[in-house]
Amino acid sequence: MVETAALPKFACPACGGEAHWNAAKQKLICPFCGTESPAKIDAATGAIVEHDLVAALRGIGDDARGWKADRRQVKCVSCNAISVFDPKRQAQNCEFCGSAQLAAYEEAKPAFRPESVLPFVVAEPGARDRIRQWYGKLWFAPNALKRRALTDTVKGVYLPYWTFDAHADARWTAEAGHYYYTTETYSEGGQTRTRQVRHVRWVPAAGQLSHFFDDDLVCASVGVHPGLLRGIEPFPTASLKPYDAAYVAGWVVERYQIDLIAAAQAARTAMDAKVAAMCAREVPGDTYRNLDVHTVYSRQTFKHILAPVWLMSYTYGARAFQVVQNGVTGAIRGEYPKSPWKIAFAVLVLFVVVVVVLSATGGR
Repeated sequence: MVETAALPKFACPACGGEAHWNAAKQKLICPFCGTESPAKIDAATGAIVEHDLVAALRGIGDDARGWKADRRQVKCVSCNAISVFDPKRQAQNCEFCGSAQLAAYEEAKPAFRPESVLPFVVAEPGARDRIRQWYGKLWFAPNALKRRALTDTVKGVYLPYWTFDAHADARWTAEAGHYYYTTETYSEGGQTRTRQVRHVRWVPAAGQLSHFFDDDLVCASVGVHPGLLRGIEPFPTASLKPYDAAYVAGWVVERYQIDLIAAAQAARTAMDAKVAAMCAREVPGDTYRNLDVHTVYSRQTFKHILAPVWLMSYTYGARAFQVVQNGVTGAIRGEYPKSPWKIAFAVLVLFVVVVVVLSATGGR
């Protein structure tokens, strides 16, 4: 991987304070005096490179390690997320689960530095508004939940992702099933009736297809629930920027805990499933069985990127919940408690509707 030059500190030109990246203005803004300063981000200092996966799995060099800026790391004792942030910042609670049990994290070897980043596009006020609108549509949520100022706990974080490219050449064989019908005579209530009976004629089938997987995502986070993340994907990787510390200035970054080997295995499993589904759609006829797929992968590459997420972690009663929002597209997925009274009322209404319908149709 290509080593980039050391990055300058992002000091405010007016007061000398530490400037932070502002999603709304896409600039560095001083949180103390409000002075705006150019980000001084030069795309020529870095490039978004697709790295050969096979060569990397045999051993990656150390030239891509480190954050190219001073960073402090803490590990949450509760959820095991490792947060990376500016050394002057004092973390009071875990950004991912809200726990106050944080311990300094020291690693024997620096983590691989992301080479590209998707800067935040959705600013904090917009993120809060979207979450309020989302809450307003949760009919089964307790009324007390909607009255709580939960959006005050919204935090912006950068999550680690691996992306994988691969060209797949697949050959498949299967038995294709074609439906046909025959007329069958039967007796019912002393009367002779006929009906159509479906049969399947099986014939051998075979074929091949080619497909290119472009930037298939594998999240390397342990701090956010995987099901929620899948609900806000994909991230628009076509908008990736070469990594520059200015983009993450003032933001929390989660260090990856799913390494390249594990991520590559997960990506291959997902690709195999997608190829099998594509081959299944190629089988002619009405149904199929005994599908057998043989796939050869080539041009396998990968990247390590950072993706922006607005995260809200809260507790209601004895349970913990998360709400996540894509920091670029604004897509939202979340967990929330359900009111047993509202569920019981919905069941009662459904029961009444069924009774009314049956009564109107005479029970037929």
